Amino acid sequence: MKICVVGAGAIGGLLGTRLALLEDTHVAALARGTTLVALRDHGWRLRQGAELLVAPAANASDDPHDLGPQDLVIIALKAQALPALAARLAPLLTPDTIVLPAMNGVPWWFGAEVAALGREPLESIDPGGGIARAIPVAQAIGCVVHVSAAVSEPGVTAHRMGRGLIIGEPSGGESERVRRLGALLTRAGFEVTCSARVRYDVWYKLWGNMTMNPVSALTAATADRVLDDELVRAFCAAAMREAAAVGARIGCDVRESAEDRFAVTRKLGAFKTSMLQDVEASRSIELDALVGAVREIGARVGIATPMTDALFGLTRLFGRVRRLYPE
Repeated sequence: MKICVVGAGAIGGLLGTRLALLEDTHVAALARGTTLVALRDHGWRLRQGAELLVAPAANASDDPHDLGPQDLVIIALKAQALPALAARLAPLLTPDTIVLPAMNGVPWWFGAEVAALGREPLESIDPGGGIARAIPVAQAIGCVVHVSAAVSEPGVTAHRMGRGLIIGEPSGGESERVRRLGALLTRAGFEVTCSARVRYDVWYKLWGNMTMNPVSALTAATADRVLDDELVRAFCAAAMREAAAVGARIGCDVRESAEDRFAVTRKLGAFKTSMLQDVEASRSIELDALVGAVREIGARVGIATPMTDALFGLTRLFGRVRRLYPE
C-alpha cells in the first residue's frame, strides 16, 4: 500500500513511523527543511520510552510530483497551513485515493451535508472553498486524534501518551473503506474506533479544547493553573456552553457539562497545551480551526457567542502582536 504523510511533525511522524514498520506498506513523506533532510538521511524515527524505532522512508520530498499517486494520504498539518498547500497535493491523488486529515479543530469537510450550514464553505477553515475543490469531501475520511507526541529533534518523534484514533465517514454511517483503514491502523499499533458519527466526535474534542488552548496561550499557564483560577474556569465554562448550544443546532449534542470535562482534564496534570507550545516556539497558532469556526457556525445557525467572540478577539490580537496570526 502506498501511503504519503503530508507534514512529518509530531503526529505525522508517529503515524508515519508506525505504518512504515509494517511489511506491506511504502510510506513516503511530503516534508521540508531540516525534517526533510533527517528523513532522507535516517528514515522514520520514533522514540517510544527508552526505545528508538527506525523504519526506512520509502521516499521523502518537498515536491508532490516526486512522490506520485498514493493509496492513502495522511494530512498531519496545522489547519492554517492547508489552504495554501491543498492545490499542490494533486499529484498525490487519484479518484480512489483516501485522504485522512489527522488535524485539530473543525476540518474543511465538516459542513458538507449539514443543511443548517448552507452550501458555502466555512471561511474560517476553507477560505473561498479552495480546499474542497482540491480535495473532494467524498475522498476524505474523518479522523480524531487522541495522542500526545512531540518532535524531540528534526525527524524524530517522541510519543508521550495515548494511541486513540477515531475514524469515520463524513456523511455518517459505516463503510467498508473505513473498516479497511481501521484494520490497517490497528495493525500499526493504534487503538482505533470506527465511528458512525465522526462529525460529533470532532465537535466533542473541539468542545473540550477550544478554551484551554487559547487561554493557556494568552496566560502562559499550564492546564492545572487555568482550572485552579475560579474566574478563568467560569469564563471557559461559559464559552463551552455556547459551543454546546451551537453543536445542538447541527446534530452534535454534547450532553456533559463543562465541569465534567474539567475533571477529565485535571487528571492529565500540569501539561502545556499545543497552542502554548506553539507560542513558546514562535509558531503560528491554530486559532481559526479551534475558535473561529465555532463563531462562524454559531452565526450561521443563529446562536450568539459573546464569550467565544471575546476569546477569539483577545487571542487574535495576542497572536498578531507576536506575528503568530495574520493581520
